[in-house]
Amino acid sequence: MQRKMSLEALARELASRAGADTTGRSSETVFGGHERTLRQTAIALTAGRSMSEHESPGDATLYVLQGRVRLTADGDSWDARTGDLLVIPEVRHGLEALEDSVILLTVAKA
Repeated sequence: MQRKMSLEALARELASRAGADTTGRSSETVFGGHERTLRQTAIALTAGRSMSEHESPGDATLYVLQGRVRLTADGDSWDARTGDLLVIPEVRHGLEALEDSVILLTVAKA
């Protein structure tokens, strides 16, 4: 298991891959996975792309590595930009990239 990585370098790589992909998305698991309690995933979205509304699998946070995003849940919304951390509510929620963005999603499954 890798003990150190550059999230800035990973963000640049994922942003480049998202920009070249017709879906406007790219992601990579940074730590953990489905077999572990903790999972961290870096996700790149090009401007205007979104992650449609979905259930929350447990405690989760979203850290913006670059760009600007909007998290929506239960009729509320929160905008975040590079360096901001959002606690994701444990209800159905969605995410939209307001500009080319890369986030680090951390989820701890119950």
